[in-house]
Amino acid sequence: MCGIVGYVGSRDATPLLVNGLRRLEYRGYDSAGVAIQENGGLEIRRAEGKLDNLVRVIAERPLSGRSGIGHTRWATHGRPSEQNAHPHVDCGAVTAVIHNGIIENFHDLKAPLVEAGHRFSSETDTEVVVHLVEQELAQGRTLDEAALRVLPQLEGAAALAFISVKDPGKIVAARISNAGAVIVGYGEGESFIASDIPALLEHTRRMSFLDPGELAVVTATGVTFRRLEDGAPVEKAVQDIQWDLVSAAKSGYKHFMLKEIYEQPRVVSDTLIGRVERESGRVAFDDDLKLTDAQVKGLRRLTLLGCGTAGYAALAGKYLIERLARIPCDVEIPSEYRYREPVVVPDQLVVALTQSGETVDTLAAMQEAKRQGARLLSFVNVMGSQATRLSDDVIYLHAGPEISVASTKAYTAMLVDLYLFAIFLGQRRGTLGKEKAAKLLADAFHLPTLIDALLQEEPRIRALAYRYHQARDFLFLGRGMNYPTALEGAHKLKELSYSHAEGTAAGEMKHGINALIDESLPVVAIALQDSTYRKMRSNIQEVRARAGVVIALASDGDEEIEGQADEIVRVPDTNELLSPALAVLPLHLFAYHVADRRGNDVDQPRNLAKSVTVE
Repeated sequence: MCGIVGYVGSRDATPLLVNGLRRLEYRGYDSAGVAIQENGGLEIRRAEGKLDNLVRVIAERPLSGRSGIGHTRWATHGRPSEQNAHPHVDCGAVTAVIHNGIIENFHDLKAPLVEAGHRFSSETDTEVVVHLVEQELAQGRTLDEAALRVLPQLEGAAALAFISVKDPGKIVAARISNAGAVIVGYGEGESFIASDIPALLEHTRRMSFLDPGELAVVTATGVTFRRLEDGAPVEKAVQDIQWDLVSAAKSGYKHFMLKEIYEQPRVVSDTLIGRVERESGRVAFDDDLKLTDAQVKGLRRLTLLGCGTAGYAALAGKYLIERLARIPCDVEIPSEYRYREPVVVPDQLVVALTQSGETVDTLAAMQEAKRQGARLLSFVNVMGSQATRLSDDVIYLHAGPEISVASTKAYTAMLVDLYLFAIFLGQRRGTLGKEKAAKLLADAFHLPTLIDALLQEEPRIRALAYRYHQARDFLFLGRGMNYPTALEGAHKLKELSYSHAEGTAAGEMKHGINALIDESLPVVAIALQDSTYRKMRSNIQEVRARAGVVIALASDGDEEIEGQADEIVRVPDTNELLSPALAVLPLHLFAYHVADRRGNDVDQPRNLAKSVTVE
């Protein structure tokens, strides 16, 4: 979850590292620090809290040099403090390390180091690594040789980077497991490392991605790669990343989250373009989807994996695929799937949804499924991420950089891609007729216009959020295709506002939920005119009978809902299967404005980080 950056070249490293950390602060904001090689020595600056605190420290005690590493922390071992901030140094303060992940066996490694006289100054698991490297450097080894001897001793999830005065002008970066991406960027007479693409876009679009078990030796003149297992050389492809820097900036919006909500008409258009064959009208993914028609026809079961918001998209995907392709689907929480001895049957497809492609629980679940013989398909936003390399097939979300911790546009892209994928499966299995498919696709291509119209309702939604921003509890109700929407609406409100919010299937109200309802509870009911509309109307009456406050999402032109809800937000009409991609927008905006009205940090909610790369 932490952010790492590094630079080696002819420019002053300090401003480059600070700017890189600024673009990675969404990954961790408990503390930050840099280590710079300067005049034959190593200078460290660290600060608790957000990056601005580190900037003030550097202004008070400037430092400069031609190589260095930087880190923004999301705390796991040790409380947020300057003492526990990275980088950590060895006893002589000549070697420094930064780390993303968890070292599970650090207690076992630390005990002999303490006995040998090494001095520890933090509560972290990370510090043990730099002392192990210190011992190897004392034997006359290079920094990469020392790392190759130390890193195989580590257990757990880790991406790390080292610099040392004993081997100047070099960064050694490594990835020992699925956790924590390490990206290498190539410039002219300079090289970079980072844990995520936005940190590098200002300087280069030519990048390579480390796989687990690999190490990079980074100098100003080039980069070499080696395998941790035996030190053997590795050839890495260089990818040209097409994201632009403007896409990763706020562009005048108050927060990245609001910008990303407003980018959704463009995101949906990018998702749809080029994915329908003009002649046949069939969906055809031009990504890395290699599934043949014969393999699709032979599918017996699908398992969809997703954490948090991606898990709610997976649930919507289950409804779509079962409805249109008639393939049995189940949805799994990856952190549970990997430990419960799941059953994989022949001709089973396991589908992973992950914005970053680096979510450690999802990657571990994918590996378990692959070990048992399943074919893997991933829906991923980040090219070159670990999920794409694990998968047999990939469908890219085309959402562009998503900076806010709370996912919005990537969720919508997942919904639309799953909609297309369900049509793709139905067309090849013969469960979806040509006319029905054409109508479904026509509706999809109209979706950007409908999203744009719905975004015009933001002032109304903002007023609602301000009216109810002090409520301590919320209930979100949905049925059918919009049961996952209710879950996502509650999830987003919890993430951003720190209020308690619960999403539930409205049909479950009589089985315990009704006990929560009173005059102080706002109830958000997704009551669109779909196949469950009448049932949802009855559920609204249950709430009203218990004096609950009803905020209804209702279809344009629905007059029956008038007088049955305290507040109404109108949603444009579309077909039922696409409705989650519209209904979720008011809920995202509502959560955003409640949090903003409360003065919360919308883009960086407390205790959360963008890419969950540790268990």
